[in-house]
Amino acid sequence: MTAKIFASDSVQTLEEFEDCALRVAEALAERGVTPGQRVILKAGNSAAYVATLLALMHTAASIVLIDQQERSEETLRIAERTGAKLVLVDNDAAVPDELAPITLYELLVAAAGRTALDTRLDFGTWCAMPDSLIMWTSGSTGSPKGIVKSGGRFLENLRRNADQVGHVAADVLVPLLPFSHQYGLSMVLIAWQVRCSLVIAPYRRLDRSLVMAGQSGGTVLDATPASYRSMLNIVTRNPGLREHLDRVRMFCVGAAPLDQPLVDRYVEEFGLPLLDSYGSTELGNIAFATLDNPVACGTAMEGIRLRIVDEDGLPVPAGQPGEIEVDTPDALEGFLGEDGELVPVPGGWTRTGDLGHLDEHGNVFVLGRKYAVHRNGYTLYPELIERKAAAAGCSTRIVALDDGSRGSQLVFFVEDEADLGVPHWRGVLRAALPEFEQPNTVVTLDRFPLNRNGKPDKLRLRELAERQRAGGLLPRQRDTAGQIRPTPA
Repeated sequence: MTAKIFASDSVQTLEEFEDCALRVAEALAERGVTPGQRVILKAGNSAAYVATLLALMHTAASIVLIDQQERSEETLRIAERTGAKLVLVDNDAAVPDELAPITLYELLVAAAGRTALDTRLDFGTWCAMPDSLIMWTSGSTGSPKGIVKSGGRFLENLRRNADQVGHVAADVLVPLLPFSHQYGLSMVLIAWQVRCSLVIAPYRRLDRSLVMAGQSGGTVLDATPASYRSMLNIVTRNPGLREHLDRVRMFCVGAAPLDQPLVDRYVEEFGLPLLDSYGSTELGNIAFATLDNPVACGTAMEGIRLRIVDEDGLPVPAGQPGEIEVDTPDALEGFLGEDGELVPVPGGWTRTGDLGHLDEHGNVFVLGRKYAVHRNGYTLYPELIERKAAAAGCSTRIVALDDGSRGSQLVFFVEDEADLGVPHWRGVLRAALPEFEQPNTVVTLDRFPLNRNGKPDKLRLRELAERQRAGGLLPRQRDTAGQIRPTPA
């Protein structure tokens, strides 16, 4: 089977696509791009995006990836901080005029009709650079940080990933993820490494993405839990879309906590589990469940060590929860300083700030962030409480608000697509949680607000919780979170 790149408006063989990338690289060189020069790429998923990404790697540019939806003023701040002199965008990206952006279409026009001087893509120089990639954390709980990564380490991490998960040349990868973030970018470059097909689908329109997956013969889907939940609702409402997933052999998931009830529903509906994973922008991809071992987030990849430690940093036995530490050769080089320089970080064992435990086979169960709150004399971990609620069929995200007398108030946001109402969910939570973990307030939403990386947007939820406390009732409104229903405090 010949590997292809499937886009919404074009289909090319991988060889044809790489020739286009080589011609785009020449157009970039004519615009002054030289090895080591920092270039901003701010655009949505498209064939032009992938071709430009490969071209920048071939020219050995230091690629600064920015989400297409990032605010214009933040883009200007990043440009000043990184010293980037060239900004590449699509027509939907907000960029200040003073940055004089160049559109990806302009590059394609300049690349058309010429014959590439190089015959193959070469990432050797790019791989050797310490700042090949500059990415940004999701900012789900605070300000995004600039993560500086070596191209060589990044691609080696993806080799480990493909080996463990079992991607093969006959696969057709369908990543329903933004390519400007760790997970989506990983799948794009795994397709290039494995020499398999890639579907560039409109991931914000899952109905169209399912049709593309079916027409292109998609075999591996990658998406967030929120997308998988929506996908299941779509095929339930429109059973005709179900057949477009008939050739899928792996449903892979990451970027946010996965609830077991959702996994169970996929097994029931498709006969396949959701294969969970664990990783971060800073440390790269770390652990994966596989078809042979569909347990939690699976085991750490070859060459990567993972352990669970207590508060004193001492390893704990299997089954006992603690903080996850990782020792990986694929970690970031460092953080981006305010002056644009690399601030190196030491290697070795790194504390992740995540809670989890290992089973006797080395499978990692990620329980949530190591974020403790105190209420009425108890130390509570909101994400552990969320896991308990999920096991009872209640998908919730908890915001802790400071309370002078009790320490904290817990606001439970519950995803209530079926409109079952607050009394129903209070009953579920009452049966699932001990009294000291019960909510002070329950707020129902059609769906959680998501950040650009597909994770529940905790900053947005905190804003809603503060509004709840200030007003006593949340106003009825429609926003990115869906319908918010007034709820007694």
